[in-house]
Order: sequence, then C-alpha cells, then structure tokens
Amino acid sequence: MQKESEKFGISDKRGRCKTSNDPYLPGQGLPEPVICPECQAVYRNKRWYIDATAYEKLAADTKVVRHLCPGCHKIKDGYAEGYVTLRGSYLWAHETEIRNILKNEERKAMAKNPLVRIMRMEREGEELLIETTEEKLAEHLGRALNKAHQGELKVVWTDDHAICRVTWHREG
Repeated sequence: MQKESEKFGISDKRGRCKTSNDPYLPGQGLPEPVICPECQAVYRNKRWYIDATAYEKLAADTKVVRHLCPGCHKIKDGYAEGYVTLRGSYLWAHETEIRNILKNEERKAMAKNPLVRIMRMEREGEELLIETTEEKLAEHLGRALNKAHQGELKVVWTDDHAICRVTWHREG
C-alpha cells in the first residue's frame, strides 16, 4: 500500500532507487489552476506546461492562484541538480555554436517539461560551467554536445541519482 505522503512513481518498490527525490515538487497537488508569474507556466491536471493562450486567460482572472513553479523556485534558490563543465581550446574556438546547441537542447526539453532548465551558463577561467534544474538535463546536454562535436565525455551520478556531474573536454 502506498503511503499517503508519497506520490506515484517515487517509491522504492522492489529495491529500486527512487525515481524522484526532488524537494521542490509538492507532496500534495496544488489547487488548480495555478500560474507561474516568472515563466508563465500553467499548472493544470497536476502538471506544469507552457501554453501562452491559457496563461493569458488565467492571468486576467484575479482569483487564479499565482505560485512559482518548481523550476523558477530552484533558480531563485540556486538549487542545481545537474552540473556540466566544458573545457578545452576547441570549446572557445566554437563557443557560439556550442552555446546554441545547448540552448536548443534546453528549448526541446522545456517543450516536454517546462521545469527543466539551464539555471546558469557562465565562463569561469578556462571552463564553461552550466547548472541545470534537473539532473537528466545535464546528462542530455553533455551527450548532445558530444554527439555533435565529439570529445571526451564523463557522466557521474551520485548514489541516489539526485545529482549528475558531466564533464566534456576537447582540444584543438
């Protein structure tokens, strides 16, 4: 029997690791509908999605609840679940193209789930550091970049799959 506080899909049934341990996902559903004032996502049927038309209609109603979606909340709090580190002279020779690949992959992922985002993408020294709101996005970004530009890719997950660290390197 499922505990009342657990949501479907996050139990450790049959000894498997939890599919989600995200502290920003509410244990109970929110009163529907809800809109996020930051990213303009709409919460309906226990799911966040992007729909500009629905948002405009709901935003006009002053009784509709406004609440930060988990993605915006993570960005506000600086809570990253994925870390991508890119290195090498090839990166800086192709920086614009690589940044475009990463932003396009983020856009595709957000079309499926608006909570999946790149929180920051900044150059620090000779590295390009990227933080993501979801661990799987970090892995996806690394694999997409490696597919397009080859290089050395390393993906490391924590034991509980809560954090993913990706490094990519290519010289010349």
